[in-house]
Amino acid sequence: MDNGTPGTSGFSGGVPSETPRVRVCRKNKDAALPRYVTAGAAGADVEACIPSDITLQPGGRAKIPTGLTLEILPGWEAQVRPRSGLAMMHGITVLNAPGTIDSDYRGELEILLVNLGNEPWTVHSGDRIAQLVFAPAPQVFLEETDKPENTERGGGGFGSTGTAGTMP
Repeated sequence: MDNGTPGTSGFSGGVPSETPRVRVCRKNKDAALPRYVTAGAAGADVEACIPSDITLQPGGRAKIPTGLTLEILPGWEAQVRPRSGLAMMHGITVLNAPGTIDSDYRGELEILLVNLGNEPWTVHSGDRIAQLVFAPAPQVFLEETDKPENTERGGGGFGSTGTAGTMP
C-alpha cells in the first residue's frame, strides 16, 4: 500500500510515515503491481497475469493468477472484492466475495472469478479483474460461556428486523 511509489498507486507525492506498507513480490516478470486508479479509491485494482486467455462460460468459475505474492502486515488482511463494472456489464464477480488474504499467506495471489452472466466472458492477461482493500483484522480472545447475554434482538436472524424503510 505504498501510495507514493510509481506503479503502485498512479499518484505522485510522498507517503506519510504512518501509512501501512505491504510488500509485493512479482513472481512473474510480466505481473503488474496493484494500483489505486483514482485518488479516492478504497481498493487497489489487480490484473490477471496469465499465459493465455481464459474463457468463463455462464455459471463457470476459475482461479485467475496475478503473478504476485503479498507480504501483509500481521493484524491486517487483504480483502479481494469484485469490480463493479465487471459485475454490472458482464455478471463477473469474485466467488467468495470478499475473499480474505491472511497476513501469513505467501503463495501466489489468485482471484476466484465466477460468471453469473448469460454470455461467455474471456479474461486476458492485463485485465483488471478484482480489487484489494486492506483492513485491520485483529485476532480476539474467544472466551467460552454457558449462556450469552440477552439483547433486544435476541436470537432473531434473517429478516427479523424487517425490510421496510422505517427502522423498528
